[in-house]
Amino acid sequence: MTLRRVLGEFMMAPLFPVPPQVFRARMEYREFKAGETLRPAADVALRTATLNHPDGAVGYRVEYGGKSLCYVTDTEHVPGAPDRHILELIAGADLVIYDSMYTDAEYQTYVGWGHSTWQEGVRLCRAAGAKRLAVFHHDPEHDDDMLDGVAREVAKELPGSIVARDGLVVQL
Repeated sequence: MTLRRVLGEFMMAPLFPVPPQVFRARMEYREFKAGETLRPAADVALRTATLNHPDGAVGYRVEYGGKSLCYVTDTEHVPGAPDRHILELIAGADLVIYDSMYTDAEYQTYVGWGHSTWQEGVRLCRAAGAKRLAVFHHDPEHDDDMLDGVAREVAKELPGSIVARDGLVVQL
């Protein structure tokens, strides 16, 4: 399925009221395979990696101005077997935004759902030498008090790490 088709089908009734053709911007669709490095601008590298999700997913690493940010969501880890694709993608990254839907204690209930834990995010960041973790893709059942507790724990485990929230701005 092409990117154009995915977006077109996503933006159909009853999911969305208007098709992509209403965009005023000049839209360009560039197909790629996970694992490729894209160059959207002369000084920007966008590395990609396959993620472990039932419907397939791609992780991204944006490199610009000597800094790197990784976006790794919709991925499920295998306990005790760090994902080599993710380790390569996040190696030495300044910030890793990682799928942290569950805690390690909750994970066994959701095996096969395509999501991971904040603790696995910490383990991956440590193994890859990534500097900071942003715990992201929260379970809707987790309330603010629970996430505040995760924030304290992740900051202890990997100093400088945070729990993502609406409106968050991070300086690299």
